[in-house]
Amino acid sequence: MAVSMRDLDSAFQGAGQKAGIEIWRIENFRPVPVPNSSHGKFFTGDSYVILKTTALKSGAFRHDIHYWIGKDTSQDEAGTAAIKTVELDASLGGRAVQYREVQGHETEKFLSYFKPCIIPQEGGASSGFKHVEAEEHQIRLYVCRGKHVVHVKEVPFARSSLNHDDIFILDTKSKIFQFNGSNSSIQERAKALEVVQYVKDTYHDGKCEIAAIEDGKLMADAESGEFWGFFGGFAPLPRKTTTADDKNVEASPAKLLCIEKGQVEPIHADTLTRELLETSKCYLLDCGTEIFVWMGRTTSLDERKAASAAAEELSRGSDRPKSHIIRVIEGFETVAFQLKFDSWPQKTDVTVSEDGRGKVAALLKRQGVDVKGLLKAAPAKEEPQPYIDCTGNLQVWRVNGQEKTLISSSEQSKLYIGDCYIFQYSYPGDDKEEHLVGTWFGKQSVEEERTEAISLANKMIESLKGQAVQARIFEGNEPIQFYSIFQSFIVFKGGLSSGYKNYIAEKEIADETYTEDGLALFRIQGSGPDNMQSIQVEAVASSLNSSYCYILHSGSTVFTWSGNLTTTEDHEVLERQLDLIKPNLQSKPQKEGSETEQFWDLLGGKREYPSQKIVKEAESDAHLFSCTYSNGKKFDVTEIYNFSQDDLMTEDIFILDCHSDVFVWVGQQGASKNRTQALSIGEFLNHGCILVVTGKLAKITMVKCIYWAFVRHPIRFFISQRLGSSFVVIEGSEPPFFTRFFSWDSAKSAMHGNSFQRKFAILKDGATPTLDKPKRRTPVSYGGRSSVPDKSQRSRSMSFSPDRVRVRGRSPAFNALAATFENPNTRNLSTPPPVVRKLYPKSITPDSAKLASRSAAIAALTTTFEQPTKENNVPKPLKASPETPKSKAESNSENSDSMSGRIEAIQEDVKEGEVEDEEGLPIYPYERLKTLSLDPVTEIDVTKRETYLSSEEFREKFGMTKDAFYKQPKWKQNKMKMSLQLF
Repeated sequence: MAVSMRDLDSAFQGAGQKAGIEIWRIENFRPVPVPNSSHGKFFTGDSYVILKTTALKSGAFRHDIHYWIGKDTSQDEAGTAAIKTVELDASLGGRAVQYREVQGHETEKFLSYFKPCIIPQEGGASSGFKHVEAEEHQIRLYVCRGKHVVHVKEVPFARSSLNHDDIFILDTKSKIFQFNGSNSSIQERAKALEVVQYVKDTYHDGKCEIAAIEDGKLMADAESGEFWGFFGGFAPLPRKTTTADDKNVEASPAKLLCIEKGQVEPIHADTLTRELLETSKCYLLDCGTEIFVWMGRTTSLDERKAASAAAEELSRGSDRPKSHIIRVIEGFETVAFQLKFDSWPQKTDVTVSEDGRGKVAALLKRQGVDVKGLLKAAPAKEEPQPYIDCTGNLQVWRVNGQEKTLISSSEQSKLYIGDCYIFQYSYPGDDKEEHLVGTWFGKQSVEEERTEAISLANKMIESLKGQAVQARIFEGNEPIQFYSIFQSFIVFKGGLSSGYKNYIAEKEIADETYTEDGLALFRIQGSGPDNMQSIQVEAVASSLNSSYCYILHSGSTVFTWSGNLTTTEDHEVLERQLDLIKPNLQSKPQKEGSETEQFWDLLGGKREYPSQKIVKEAESDAHLFSCTYSNGKKFDVTEIYNFSQDDLMTEDIFILDCHSDVFVWVGQQGASKNRTQALSIGEFLNHGCILVVTGKLAKITMVKCIYWAFVRHPIRFFISQRLGSSFVVIEGSEPPFFTRFFSWDSAKSAMHGNSFQRKFAILKDGATPTLDKPKRRTPVSYGGRSSVPDKSQRSRSMSFSPDRVRVRGRSPAFNALAATFENPNTRNLSTPPPVVRKLYPKSITPDSAKLASRSAAIAALTTTFEQPTKENNVPKPLKASPETPKSKAESNSENSDSMSGRIEAIQEDVKEGEVEDEEGLPIYPYERLKTLSLDPVTEIDVTKRETYLSSEEFREKFGMTKDAFYKQPKWKQNKMKMSLQLF
């Protein structure tokens, strides 16, 4: 696209050079910058151009351009905004996606920039309106719609505006009321509370009362009476009238139109294919509620403006629904556009260069504008972090038919590509022991054993009360967490399981299972002592790669081969892996280009081989999707733009996709009904059928017979068998390698109630409630090793011989890298660390009612505290009750007091006496307090249902007194309350 200085409006000079939002208002048909302090304020009589710049992990900037048209703006101003949007795109190099936003019909992507909502004000600048400055507060009524972002619209302050389906906000001078229609969802109510907070902060300086009114509760309390008083008293609501906003417009067949010489000509074709689009033309794709403008790479700026004007004209048809206009550039089409075609190649032959962007940059540079942001910057080089404690306990099982066999610690790092494995990794968390249960599938493992591995892993998850993170990992696509907990592993060809043996026997396939005396070639990879792998490959010369080191052995003959592109660190990893594969044999080093004939003879002669390093799927910018599972056959999938932790609704399932890894998050409120669905999603993900979003383009992959809907449109599928790693995460047990994608507040994920109750509590109290989390004490060390997360204290299994025939040298760089991994004063530098497993004290079960088990728990706890630490991380001693005699040790030292206090807290559960009920609280029977009661009590704090039980019934249900219950960590309290339907 040719660009000249006259094509570029001076207001756009320097735009899009840093991440963030930039806004221009159309005044006298020119774009005028809007200051940051006024972002989010829109006037109904104006039109605006909005630029969202996002910095990607690749180092590039992605630009999304929107132009917003107020309901009272003139057609001339709206047309100017459309034209200026095309100019802005040209100034950015001509590759941004452009969206037309009409007041009241904005896209969710646009609204996500201005969370929680936008409330346009009457008036305008260019249109001649005067901005309304309200001197006296006026009562206003707003309707709120939306589960993920909220569409807010002011409606007449009248009873006739209310209905049972929507959420309404009544803004009065001294109080804000949220009226929840009886047919609205919990998620919609929770999102509407964010609007209440916005109204409170914006129009009341954060100083006014709030109230929630439930539809159908009539005059149950004073606040309901006060609310209905504004409408002249309670009366039945009228039936909701269908408006243009409520009509569900059926999707119409897409029509392709060509723009040529200012004329719109229809394209007649039986099916829509990519081949219909010519790079020298612009096209309109009319889909009813959406109009796409496709612009070829070689089209001029005037042709693009003409196509945009044609789309505007088409959208103003008298019989048309409100349509979004989305403009895309060839080579940068959105998924929604691609899916309108019956066939779309995953890779096109279009050459996309930086020429256009470079020319624009050159033009602006001559004007003295800093143009660094226009060009692609170098991606940030970040060392991947596992975000997991590496001092935990690892157990590995091999799946053998319908059973699993525990592998000894010295052999658990040896994996076969024909087998399936289950691993459980337990490590210390903030206030409890955390668990990661996963399956690893070799590339040649059989389907029956994969299915059995999933079933056995699910049973292990159930035994852990569903609080473990579940992982599915495929050979060759292991996440960094897998490397961190195994640290060093070897992948052999063949398999040892009965399933694999039966398969090769049925197919009459030769068994290639590794033998120590046979011919074998291993590729060595990894970055250091905590990340090393040996991968057996085909023993031929074409398997070599100049970027790697290799081990070749046949009988007692051992060669090591180093590619010309390898580093000193690679050579040190090679030496360490040689200690594991052939510890008692001296190797014959081979350097690329100076190999012996014997080396080539073992590989069957010289052949060509590559030099490029094998690159794994890199982590890309994360995308969050909300999933609704319906009818057992369909997922409705909606992307959550500009997501945060608050978007994770406890009633729903979400998918977080960062391309290299996929997370399925399941909320606690929906866990009972959605846990099975989440595990099913996990199984689909584990078969390589996953949702993939990468940078500029996105691909949707098919989940067997499950049909997806994306962005509320039926879609066809791009098939992609990318076998990656996936994790199923339960709310309240989120690992750090999941929470790192959010600004995470652990208090929010452990709050009581549903989404609405949680946010209402925060809004009422003005702050996020803090949790009474006990500090994690340092467990007793076993084998002379503390469990403090220190890389010098790792618990790993290695197989090696103590008898060495050589002492391997290593570079200073590698010695520095390995300094935290081993103690050079106690063992050979080339020997992996000895096996030292961390043993966790068994947790004390709070709901046990037997004195025998209590005594055992007290004894175990006493042993734990025999060696008190210097750190002040032990709770203060508790007051002794008359029924609990003090121990002698209690009067000797402060540390003894602490131990006795902990023992006393447990003994208190089996006291004969009971504490009195909380003063002033009424008592109700359990059957009326539980969440699924047929006759529920309404006048209670639903976040503390258990407090309304009598002392006798509390002990009967919980197996302990109230005092003992409230001395437990919050997560234990919540867990017990959930099991009794009191959470």
